[in-house]
Amino acid sequence: MKSLIPRALLLVLALASPGVMAQAAAEPAPMVNLPDFTRLVEATGPAVVNIEATLVRPGREAAPEVGEGPQQMPPELEEFFRRHFGMPGMPGRPERGPRRGTSQGSGFIISSDGYVLTNHHVVDGAERIIVRLTDRRELDATLVGSDPLSDVALLKVEARGLPVLKVGDSRRLKSGQWVLAIGSPFGFEHSVTAGVVSGVGRRSADPSQQYVPFIQTDVAINRGNSGGPLLNTRGEVVGINSQIFSNSGGYMGVSFAIPIEVAMNAVRQLRESGRVERGQLGVRIRDVDRSQLEELGLDRPAGAFVDGVENGSAAARAGIRPGDVITRFNGRPIGSSSDLPPIVGALPPGTRATVTVQRDGKPRDIVVTLMALAFAQAPAPAEAPAQVPAANPIGLEVEALDAAARSAMGLQAGEGVLVARVSGLAARQAGLSPGDVVLRVGRQDVGSVADFRAATQGLKAGDEVRLLVRNARSTGFVTFVLR
Repeated sequence: MKSLIPRALLLVLALASPGVMAQAAAEPAPMVNLPDFTRLVEATGPAVVNIEATLVRPGREAAPEVGEGPQQMPPELEEFFRRHFGMPGMPGRPERGPRRGTSQGSGFIISSDGYVLTNHHVVDGAERIIVRLTDRRELDATLVGSDPLSDVALLKVEARGLPVLKVGDSRRLKSGQWVLAIGSPFGFEHSVTAGVVSGVGRRSADPSQQYVPFIQTDVAINRGNSGGPLLNTRGEVVGINSQIFSNSGGYMGVSFAIPIEVAMNAVRQLRESGRVERGQLGVRIRDVDRSQLEELGLDRPAGAFVDGVENGSAAARAGIRPGDVITRFNGRPIGSSSDLPPIVGALPPGTRATVTVQRDGKPRDIVVTLMALAFAQAPAPAEAPAQVPAANPIGLEVEALDAAARSAMGLQAGEGVLVARVSGLAARQAGLSPGDVVLRVGRQDVGSVADFRAATQGLKAGDEVRLLVRNARSTGFVTFVLR
């Protein structure tokens, strides 16, 4: 067998004296400098609080006495199951009347006159909230306001000269940076855990949290840490610990924090008006599929594909269409569909913004004015003259639209056919229903029953069908595979 040690190295080893070799072997390896968080904890710990909320929530009666039936799940455990497993409580438990219980969480002081920041889910439904300080004082807190979409709640206690955490800048965080959490997991007050940033701008598994670009860390977070601060090595708060990702219910190395900029934007609005308003485009979006690159004129699967547009929304009024790909918003690149909602939601209603879309293989800029309120639904289409429905291979029976029906739906002459009946299983499971209007089959526009027949002729089981459909709420794509 050939030796892998270079000859020069063999010569050096041969010449080295036994004493030198023995000394080298006896010397310990140099110690790696790891951070010492003791001073940071001493400086910041007094501004971290424990929160206990007495809850009254609908859905169950008060827990029965022992021996009277199944025992009630503690509300904090039910909240745990809801946030980390998407479950309303223990499987198989019937919903009953209102119930009482307590929720334990964490928080931190952001002003010396008593404003405290925590999670919405810690105090949601609270009848009474108690804030416990490190000096053992217990103060009743008032809920100033709460925002479920960012999971942020602002409390107020009557006190002066309180210790305060300094607000940092989460936008400067990078993967690999050290961060620290202080909170009350399982009721163990002021527990300290440390780790590194695993990623930024993460999408939550909870669809209600689409406006939050979460900070992912490997800091150990458990039930009771919710609402506590995530700190950088300068002792500045950069996030609010909010969620864990777990298959077992315990910490598994993946935890999520709300960026402090998102939280402070909510705080400002909660203090001013007691509620948080967000700008809305009114689009249904998804990631760009790699198979669409050539069709869309893109060289990589980036951006937010517009799958649907709400009728009367900011996007509809500005001219954004289903099939567009949003690549920039106010000059900021959109790498994936999850990038867009936090950027839009951070702006107030009425903001004018420039949306760059890719359409027909070319970029174009569209100016939109963001809206906030729910859009008024378009009136139902007027009844078309009775006709013999036309069946087709995709399981839809369609009728022609007259001028009055098209006007009621906001359509132009020669646009769309009315779905009279849905007979195909795949079409029904895709959500199509009578009253929908089909505007396009694949890439072919349809404005008459004859157009629809021509566009669907030859389709068979196993073929993928993509329809552009308009209903009372929105215009968007419906895609399904024929059976």
